[in-house]
Formats: sequence, structure tokens, C-alpha cells
Amino acid sequence: MANLRDLVLRNRSYRRFDESYRLERDTLVELVGLARCTASAANRQPLKYILSADPETNERIFPCLAWAAYLRDWEGPAPGERPTAYIVILIDEQITRDWWCDDGIAAQTILLGAAEQGLGGCMMGAINKDNLRKELRIPAHLLIRLVVALGKPAEQVVIEDLEPGGDIRYWRDAEGVHHVPKRPLGEIIVDVGNLKD
Repeated sequence: MANLRDLVLRNRSYRRFDESYRLERDTLVELVGLARCTASAANRQPLKYILSADPETNERIFPCLAWAAYLRDWEGPAPGERPTAYIVILIDEQITRDWWCDDGIAAQTILLGAAEQGLGGCMMGAINKDNLRKELRIPAHLLIRLVVALGKPAEQVVIEDLEPGGDIRYWRDAEGVHHVPKRPLGEIIVDVGNLKD
């Protein structure tokens, strides 16, 4: 069994998948079951989920998503590389409009659960929400927050340290390896003892 560090490091934002590897709805239910057990602001639990593991519904969701804004010359996964499942994360505004970060906690938990099963995904906020609402007939009281695209990864994603003054934008090399620069620990930890007015 993988430890948490291994899961976090395996949990990259994958954007190309082996479309021949089908996910079952039961897998999505299991992942949402994990998310259901996570923290929720004031324990209100306003999250609702739409699950899609069938090709027809997936075809309706796919064009509502924007893929990899930094890769300007790439329009998104080609046929054969597309996700084989999606989980749409919604906020039920009849329960509350004060949901803090519940959606992010749930999405990360879903992705860590997927990584544990050898799957991968991408948490997506660049969504044409009007089109998605129409395509899936989502009621008005359900606020669309995120879409988690899931499948069997068909690309290599590597983390590298961001050089001082370097570019934070992810990129792909000539072999198609996806590089993700991350700020080093020394840059993100604030030592309050050394702060100056």
C-alpha cells in the first residue's frame, strides 16, 4: 500500500489518458464515498456529484472543458486520449451558499483515491458552465464548481524545482513529457522571525 507522500507525488494533473481503459461507475461511487467522509464547513455537506462513466455522457461533457491554458498550441486530448470518466462537483445552494473550500477538499480526495488505484485525473475549473448545465440538465440551485476528469494516464508528468526568476508555466518537451515547475520549499515557507517591517 502506498503511503501518503507517494500518493501525493503520483497525483499529477494528467491531461492525456488511455481511452481504451474503461472506468466503471462503481469506481466513481467509491471515490465519491471517500470525499463524503472529508471535512465540510460547519458540517453542512452541500456537495452533490454527477458521475459519468459512459461514452455518450462523456462526449457531452468534454467540449464544455478548457484544457491546459499554458499549452497554447494544444487543443486538448485527441480522440483515444480523452478521459473515460468525469465527476462533476456541485454545491447545493438550497443547503448553503457558504461552502468555503469543501469542493477543493473533495476533488483532492477523489484524485488521491484515484492515484491509489493506479488511475489519474485532472481537477478542472475552466468550464463552460452554461453549456454544461444545458448538456446535463443541471437544476439552477446546483452551482457548478469543478469537474474531475479521470482515466488511466497516458503521459508522464514530472515535477521540477522552479529556478529563481523562472517561469511557473508548465510545458511539454519534444518527447511529450509534461514538466511542472514548483517553487522550492525555501521560497514558500515564511519565517516570521526574519520578517522586517
